[in-house]
Amino acid sequence: MERRSFLSSVGATGAGLLILPSHLLRGADAPSNKLNVALVGAWGRGRAHWGALKSQNVVAICDVDEAFLDKASKQFPKAQRYVDWRKCLDHKGLDAVVCATTDHTHAFVATWAMNRGLHVYCEKPLGNTVEEVRMVRATYLKNKDKLATQCGTQRHAKDNFSRVRELIRDGAIGDLKSAYAWGNRKIPRPGYLAAKGTPPKTFHYDLWLGPSPQHPYNPGYFGNHKARPGANCLNWNMYWDFGTGQIGDMGSHTMDLAWNALDADLPTSAEAEGDKYNPEVTPVAMHSSFDIPANDWRSAIRLHWYQGGMMPNSPRNYINLSKIGHGAMFKGSNGFVVCDFDTRLIFPYGKNSDMTYYKPRAKEKIIPPLGGFQNEWINACKGDLKTSCNFDYSGKCIETMVLGLAAHQAGEKFEYDGISGRARNSAKADGFLSKEYRDGWVLNG
Repeated sequence: MERRSFLSSVGATGAGLLILPSHLLRGADAPSNKLNVALVGAWGRGRAHWGALKSQNVVAICDVDEAFLDKASKQFPKAQRYVDWRKCLDHKGLDAVVCATTDHTHAFVATWAMNRGLHVYCEKPLGNTVEEVRMVRATYLKNKDKLATQCGTQRHAKDNFSRVRELIRDGAIGDLKSAYAWGNRKIPRPGYLAAKGTPPKTFHYDLWLGPSPQHPYNPGYFGNHKARPGANCLNWNMYWDFGTGQIGDMGSHTMDLAWNALDADLPTSAEAEGDKYNPEVTPVAMHSSFDIPANDWRSAIRLHWYQGGMMPNSPRNYINLSKIGHGAMFKGSNGFVVCDFDTRLIFPYGKNSDMTYYKPRAKEKIIPPLGGFQNEWINACKGDLKTSCNFDYSGKCIETMVLGLAAHQAGEKFEYDGISGRARNSAKADGFLSKEYRDGWVLNG
């Protein structure tokens, strides 16, 4: 009997537990309760998962560079090796997948895995286009009663995320009016690189390209000559065919700091300003903004993202927001909250800002610590399926962010229909919500 069917039958009968050998009943890490996991993308961000996954059964590892597989095999010597993630996902007996591949394959791996009934932890971003992110989210929602998912915005586990949310929800700055997030990283690129050299013998460059259009090999996509291919996303994610620039990198983390406090649905509009559109590379400097609809505790608000040196106005001229490399700010009727990943400050402002309206919540109502971000997902796979950054929550956040990129590409503001996933009044913007893929690569496989 296959392991998945065995566990299902045990859960259904209950009485089956009485006849299991006692050594199989010794807690979460008992052999009978370990997940069979595939690590897809064994190096780069994949290394960050080695420690957490050692508590489980890593039965398959996949990487387009066999040199990385050699390194990962030393950590997981019993795992079967693959270079093509499509074959890896069909490994017999899998329960779960950790996707740490390049950004332009995230949506593919996540969707294919969920279509095969596998729990998924996927590094950010969940996709590079609106269509990709929506596919991941829709596939999860169809399977949310049986699959646990987590998007790899691991900073979400910092206690400060909860403290900021509590301040906003409890009215520390009055009624929320608008929210802002920003990142200061600048990585300019002139355009796609010309052909240079040949890939290392261990490196399957065509599989690295995956669904993206064909580009000649150039080691510049992978760092200096001493670096192994694919080890650092900052060398390739500024190119449209491979990534979303700062949106998919630190932007996913930083906007999550704001998004966590908003209980937001998809925006009804998107617009952007900044660098002139370059069809080959994503912008360095950009400001995008979105109309976020009202919910049951706040009115409609304006949400902003800034990058590459563009910044929101400071609440007071003696407050230098540029000292915060990656941060967020909330404007309320009675003041501001300014924060980074680890700290937060309240700035009461206006004639009604005496703070008497604000009552901090009781200690027993403080949001409890999240604990280990990866372990939260592992435990959810074995239990209630609940995670902090499932593909619904994170999908809406990242869909919003890439809508800003579509507005930048189109060069115009557009109204957005979050039900259909279409731009209402801009055929130009609508054309940037999806992309074509190389022959043989299917998003919903």
